Amino acid sequence: MGSPTEPRDSRLNVARYQVDKLTPENERDDASDAGQPTMEQRAQIVEISIQQAMRRGDFDNLPGAGKPLSGLQNAYDPNWWIRQKIERERLTGLGPPALTLRTEDAQLDDRLDAAPSEDAVRSMLTDFNARIIEARRQLQGGPPVVTVPRDVDAEVQRWRERRDARYRQYAEEREREEAAYRAMGWRERRRARRSRR
Repeated sequence: MGSPTEPRDSRLNVARYQVDKLTPENERDDASDAGQPTMEQRAQIVEISIQQAMRRGDFDNLPGAGKPLSGLQNAYDPNWWIRQKIERERLTGLGPPALTLRTEDAQLDDRLDAAPSEDAVRSMLTDFNARIIEARRQLQGGPPVVTVPRDVDAEVQRWRERRDARYRQYAEEREREEAAYRAMGWRERRRARRSRR
């Protein structure tokens, strides 16, 4: 039946007994297959194992259960597994330059918005463009570099517009808060000052 180290499963033993009972004599006496289950027996053992696992709840609450498969609408990408690994693990700086530059290009506006000055924005863009050009010059293979270098002056202008919009939004929000504070009575003002601490 099974080795003494294996846990005993009475249902599996009963299934094996029934399979052995249903097996014709000429198949059991075959010396070359002695002790080896037939294909039907193997299929039945697998089916019983699956049924037992389902009863135990081993297949309950699996990740992704009931959700659609991701990436079915995308075109075929031969490097799909690298891209998925980088996205899943949120790896940066690893992988072929074509993929790392693509992910960096998608996040570049947020990094530029965090820059403190126009000189810092220009240096970030110059470095980014230089790495794109260097990746295009390399002949190491891998996916082609499709990331386009950015126009430094146009990106600086966009950075200024986004910064000015943030400043305007901050000033408007500040004015609304001050107007709401001035409209309060002295008790509400005191409560508002205490809550800020």
